[in-house]
Amino acid sequence: MTNTAFTKADYTLLEEQTAYQGFFSLNQLQLKHRLFAGGWTPSIKRELFKRGKAVGLLAYDPWLDKVVMVEQFRVGALKDPNSPWLVEIIAGIIETGEEAEAVAHRETQEEAGLDILYLEHLYTYYASPGGSDEQILLYLGIVDSSQVEQGSICGLASENEDLRVRLFTREAALAEATQGRAANAMSIIALQWLAMNHLAIKTKWLEAN
Repeated sequence: MTNTAFTKADYTLLEEQTAYQGFFSLNQLQLKHRLFAGGWTPSIKRELFKRGKAVGLLAYDPWLDKVVMVEQFRVGALKDPNSPWLVEIIAGIIETGEEAEAVAHRETQEEAGLDILYLEHLYTYYASPGGSDEQILLYLGIVDSSQVEQGSICGLASENEDLRVRLFTREAALAEATQGRAANAMSIIALQWLAMNHLAIKTKWLEAN
């Protein structure tokens, strides 16, 4: 079976139980799957962190060549030697029944006080498939960054959000991702895409206006 593409028929979920339920959940799974060399694995125990789907929004202003980002406290970076306050692109969880595009518009308004002028899907990818089901739907959002107040505080108090809006030149944003406080996967992927495509985006929008 070395040259055969595996499908959903090539694994069997034997049991799934919720080990912990909080803001997110952790499930314990018993499963087996086919082997590349043929045959099946024995029953394997795995833990699965259930996060679901989320939207990431690269807020880019092609006229001023600037990127709108947010800074916030992140518990996953609690032991970071510098600070657990990270710089990130705009993002939000897709709740049951929501459309990804609607989430992108909502989160951009809530986190940065901005309207998206144009929205384009870039990638859908798994953030950490070795132990989490989280899928990221990454979008480009064309915005007017002249409407941004640098350092303004945004976010929903009902969700304990405390975000500071950050406005970077394109070059400075990429530097934050590769050398600074934006060293997180979603931001790096988005900003490297921008580094490769900014000339085409600027040409399209400058010619349109």
